[in-house]
Parts: sequence; C-alpha cells; structure tokens
Amino acid sequence: MKQYIFKSMVAIGVVFGTFALTGCELDRLPETTLADNTFWQSETDLRGACNKLYVDLPGFSHDTRADDVIGTASNSTSSGSWSIPATSSNWTDPYKKIFVCNNIIEKGNNSPLSDAQKNRWTAEAYFFRAYHYFDLVKKYGDVPLVLKAFDSTSDPDIKMARTPREQVIQQCYEDLMFAEENLPDIDNVSGSTDWGRVSKSAARGMLVRIGLYEGTFIKYHGLSGDAKSHLKVAIDAAERLINSGKHDLYTDFQKLFYFDGEGRQNKENVFVKIYGPNGDGAVIVHNNSRGMENAVTVTRQTIDQILYSDGLPREKTAMKVEETTHNDVFLNRDPRMALTFYQKDEEAYKAGYNPFGNQSGNGYGLKKGFMLSEWNTTNKETVDKMIIRYAEILISYAEALYEYNGSISDSQLDATINKVRARVGFNVKLTNNFVSANGLNMLDEIRRERLVEFIDENLRYNDIIRWKIAEKVLPVAMLGLKYNDADSLSTHRENIESRLTGEGGMFNGKKVADQADIYVIENAENRTFDPNKDYYYPIPTYEIATSDGNVEQNPGWR
Repeated sequence: MKQYIFKSMVAIGVVFGTFALTGCELDRLPETTLADNTFWQSETDLRGACNKLYVDLPGFSHDTRADDVIGTASNSTSSGSWSIPATSSNWTDPYKKIFVCNNIIEKGNNSPLSDAQKNRWTAEAYFFRAYHYFDLVKKYGDVPLVLKAFDSTSDPDIKMARTPREQVIQQCYEDLMFAEENLPDIDNVSGSTDWGRVSKSAARGMLVRIGLYEGTFIKYHGLSGDAKSHLKVAIDAAERLINSGKHDLYTDFQKLFYFDGEGRQNKENVFVKIYGPNGDGAVIVHNNSRGMENAVTVTRQTIDQILYSDGLPREKTAMKVEETTHNDVFLNRDPRMALTFYQKDEEAYKAGYNPFGNQSGNGYGLKKGFMLSEWNTTNKETVDKMIIRYAEILISYAEALYEYNGSISDSQLDATINKVRARVGFNVKLTNNFVSANGLNMLDEIRRERLVEFIDENLRYNDIIRWKIAEKVLPVAMLGLKYNDADSLSTHRENIESRLTGEGGMFNGKKVADQADIYVIENAENRTFDPNKDYYYPIPTYEIATSDGNVEQNPGWR
C-alpha cells in the first residue's frame, strides 16, 4: 500500500487533511497550535472539515480516451501508446482523497456530538469515499480497500494487497446507503450557503451509476459474480430518485449548460461542482476558468451515430442528403445535432465557425456549453459543472431495466428515453414495434441515446469499457470533418489531400468511412488496443515496490 505523510492541521475552521508522498515511511507530523484533539467538537468543525471534500472534487475536463471527442494531440490511452508508469496521479490522487474521508469519519464518530449530528456530516465523507473508490475500481479493478486513518508506521495495512473489486464495490454501496439515509434532501441544501453539498439525490445517483457499471462490466467481461444484483441496485436507486419527485429535465437543452442551468431552480441538477461567479457564498466557490474551449472536436464516428428525423440511423434512413456543404450534415437530424455542434458561419470563437479553420481541430466544432458572450469578454467560463444530471438517471434506468429483464416496455421507454427526446422536440418515439419494424436492436438504440445525449460529458470511455467494445471502436481511424470545396476559406484541398478518404471511403488501402473526402485525424495504423490488458490501467511500479510485492500488477502488464 502507498506510503503517505498524514498532516492534520486546522486553518480558519477547515481541516486540510492532505497526504504527501515520502520514501517508504508513514509519519505523523507534530500537532499544530490548533491541536487536532481540540478541533472535532462542533457541527461547525465537521462542516469545515467536509469542505475539503469539495475542494478535492475533480472539475471540468475533456475526456479524450474514447471515440466521441478528440484532442489536438493523440491521447495515449485512446491510441494504446501507454506504458507502465513509475508513479501516477490516477492512483495516488484518489487515495489522498480517501484518506481525508477516513479521517473525517474516524474523528467525526469520536466527537462529542449527537448521533444525528455525527451522521449528517460523516455521511458526506462516506459519499466521497465511495466516489473515489469507484474511480479506482474503474481504472484498476481490484484495489487495496483501506477504511481507516493511518497513524502508525507499523500498521500492516500500509502494505495491504489488492482487495477483490466485488468487496470494494459492496463497500461503496454500504457507504452510499449510509449517505442516502443521513444526508439531507436536496431541497434542504438549496440555499446560497449550502448549494453544491451532496444530498440524498446525489447518493442515489451514484448508486445508479455504480450499479449499472458493475452489472454490465461483470456481464460483458465474463467475470464471476451476480451481474443482476448490481443492476438491481441501479434500478432500485433510480426508482427512489425518480419517485422522490425532486427532479425533472430542464426544458431548454442548450441553456442547460449555461448559467441559466445553475442552482436548485434547475431540477435536472443531481450532483454539481460549484464554480463562480454565480456560486458566490456557496459551499466552495471555484473561480478558475473551465479551460474547455479550443481543446477538442467531435469525431465523425459520433456524428454518424446521431439519428435522422425519422428516428432511423444513417445506414437505414432515406433522409440523408449528399453533403456538398458542411451544413448539409445537419439536415433532417435529431435536434440535438444543431444544439451540440456548430454550423458553418454560426457565431463562434469571436467569429463565424469555419470548417478546417483551426477552431479546436479538424473534427466537428462543439458548442455544447460554450457561452460566447462570457468567453469573448474574459476567455473564461465559470458555469457550474453537472457531475450527475437527471437525464443520466433516466437513460441509465432504461439500460438497467433492459439488461436486467432482457426487455423494456413502451411505457418504460416513454418515461425514460422518449422523455429525454421530447425535451429537444425529437418526437419520434423509440418503441418495441419501431425497433422490430425497422430491424433495429433495442439495446443498441438505448446505448445510442446515451452517446448522443452525453457527448463530451465524461461518460463515453467508461461506457465502452464496461460494454467491452473498446477493442472494436478504439483501434480504428479517428475521423473528422468532411471536406467540401464550397466551405473552403483558410484550408484548401491540396493542403490536406493526403489526409482525405478516397472514393468509397478508402484510406491507405482500407475502407474507413462511407464516403470520400472525410478527413482522417489519426491513422488506424497508429492506434492499438490489446483486450488482454488495456481494459485496466497499469499499476505504477512504485506502488508494487513499496508494498513489498503485496500489490500485484494487472494481467497483460506484467
């Protein structure tokens, strides 16, 4: 197990229980003038300690590990060019945060407060402990399960071996059930000083997310274990959240990602990270820029997954048109197409959007959540981040129902998938008859809905991992814009000819697209995915060495 220095210090009512890497020893630093044993005496103390959990909560980022969005440089995980690291924040950062949680739980439970007061605040630590352990399990599988704060270098758990993932996940469920029972209702954390704190809704949302992930991971990776029991956790938690009556879809999909969608007035918010300036006075205000613009574009693979206005996919519809201009690809499509991506000459980045104009790369320009007026003024965006939103609960519920039962009723589809579609005015319903009549697959359509709704919301990589389709969708050519002479302003055909598909979508002797003139962002020859190892992250060599070998490397990386 990782070795850490434990620092216990109090500053202005907030415990900054941070951990730092040091050799192979664990040392307790001397108490500060505000001694640890004089701190945990009031609800104010516990609340202040819990504020650290929100500081540690990950913020905005683009996840370019999957096939939906692509950066201006190759992602080593996506392209398969990664190797075993000596150390990695993917391992150390969650454990630092888990140890903060453990310290709050231990000290909070030993405080002189009433059980109700203790439970209220330790519930926040239990929630975040589950959140961070789930992060570790998704990447590494089995991981050491540490449920206490270390205070001695002789503690044998310092060099603990990896705990089976099922046991870790069961602990996550236990932590989240405690959190759900003891956290306040979301309406009771909606004030200016409490908005952003976790609630019963957040705990239920995490149970949905974890249950669906584990149930499908076990099923599609052929692991031993009861996949249906995990799916049942997701289904039950989703029903508790839905039946609470506390949440609904925000009416305007585009404004959902702007300042308009902030706060409790937006019932779609289930779990958020607060940013300023609108978050002034809230639990923790992060005033730094999102840093989200001019960073990624969307792949043609994703564009081609978006349905046409008859509800059919590209390979089955009669509504697709020849693309002689950039904007032709928007014709007769699910309304989310125009709400998510820029059309040519649409105002963007202080100017009209220009395909191949170096606006984040040569994929399709992403406008989801991009607030032009704010960016033009400050080059920053400080809108709150939705970590879990109600649409995810609905679509996850539909998927869990189908995976659990092998079927889903039309009424269940109306309450989930079709409700999400209706929000944007896409009124072609997904029904069992529609799927049967058009030779579709219901599970594929539910998965498609998840991709389209959550483009660039950090869900896609985990989805392709749990469905075990990463080996199919990652080691292929990553495609971008279709080149059309009519759109050419700054980039002309002769400058990119070698990167365009030929007749029939051929490139380097292989068919990679369904038409000519599609820009190839990354060659398939430069991308690999080994299903024998790449579904898990490699464990850093330092962690193995300092555990005296108790922590073993993941298969395929040895």
